[in-house]
Amino acid sequence: MTKFNHSSISQELENIASWWIDNSIDKTNGGFIGEIDDKGNQVHQASKGIVLNSRILWFFSKLALNTQKDTHIDAAKRAFNYIINFFDDSEFGGAVWELDYQGNVLNPKKQTYAQCFCIYAFSAYFELTGSKLALSKAEQYFQLVETHALDKKHGGYIEAMTQHWDLIEDFRLSEKDLNSPKSMNTHLHVLEAYTAFYQIKKDAVTKQALTGVLDTFADNIVDADRGHQKLFFDMEWNDLSEAFSYGHDIEASWLLNEAIEVLDNQRINAKIYPIVIKLASSCLSEAIGNKGQVCDEFVFSTETRLEHSDWWVQAEALVGFLNAYTLTKDQKYYDACIRIWDYIDKYHLDKECGEWHWVSKNDLNFVQQRYKVGFWKAPYHNGRAMMELSRLFTELDEGDK
Repeated sequence: MTKFNHSSISQELENIASWWIDNSIDKTNGGFIGEIDDKGNQVHQASKGIVLNSRILWFFSKLALNTQKDTHIDAAKRAFNYIINFFDDSEFGGAVWELDYQGNVLNPKKQTYAQCFCIYAFSAYFELTGSKLALSKAEQYFQLVETHALDKKHGGYIEAMTQHWDLIEDFRLSEKDLNSPKSMNTHLHVLEAYTAFYQIKKDAVTKQALTGVLDTFADNIVDADRGHQKLFFDMEWNDLSEAFSYGHDIEASWLLNEAIEVLDNQRINAKIYPIVIKLASSCLSEAIGNKGQVCDEFVFSTETRLEHSDWWVQAEALVGFLNAYTLTKDQKYYDACIRIWDYIDKYHLDKECGEWHWVSKNDLNFVQQRYKVGFWKAPYHNGRAMMELSRLFTELDEGDK
């Protein structure tokens, strides 16, 4: 069992960063490989998605900001240049959804989720480098989202548009999602992006936008009585959800807390802080599986809690529960982190090929393991978790002094 402490977290962060630098750089076509299978084999002709690439840019930008290592800075520069040269739509603005392995556009749609990941990443890259282009692109993408995705009648943000920013029939992020015009998941990453953007551009417009997203969570997305988030909505915020997502609940808990700390508004603090604690409390009381892991979701139709474990859920749970511990000093949250870290060490860390398995080795469907690198798997959830945990451990250490 690897100890849950500052040292072990820092070591795992280094492991993650080194694996991505050693394995994911596309030396033939530029940028990063679109897919690497669970055994570490590169799938050379796999398509390249903007979610993967913007998450890589965010991770190495934030990491390099702390380490100042040339390898980390170079990885961030590679990611930024590739996005600007290939994903950025110079004619209509924003980022296209998908390229082929050589950088040709396969799917030009404009997913709000993806535009916000670019804002998140550009903001981090600006912090690292002071790049005027990164700041300009963050501002452009923010304006595009506010102009085309913001629902000015009912509030919140619409999922997707065509390349030309017109109405689209299929809003979905992925095939498993409902085809609904609004979702919790997209709003979670609008929140994340706007929190980061506000830190580099603190003006009245960005403040109003971030405040609006926080109000949307409290007024439309969070079921405060049950301590969960509703997942899918029509334009008028009628609930279309078929499940609770425990992973998104605990992720939202700490992202909402980060946002209110950055915004520092008394009205919003009073409105959102109880939600932060309620989401963490409900997740801890309802979602812990038989080996200490956070389960995936609760399905309404069968009244079933799905026990399987995805890597990102455990990573976000570590941060969410340690954040709750720093806020409340309730030992149960810290103890949950220890059990989750032990579970990750036993069932998600690939000690033979490196990085984290998508699906826990404890799951019955482990033989159907998905990729290590791909459209939806980047060094974002686990890498960010290690950075956030390091920050929280530092705060706890300073508090003890």
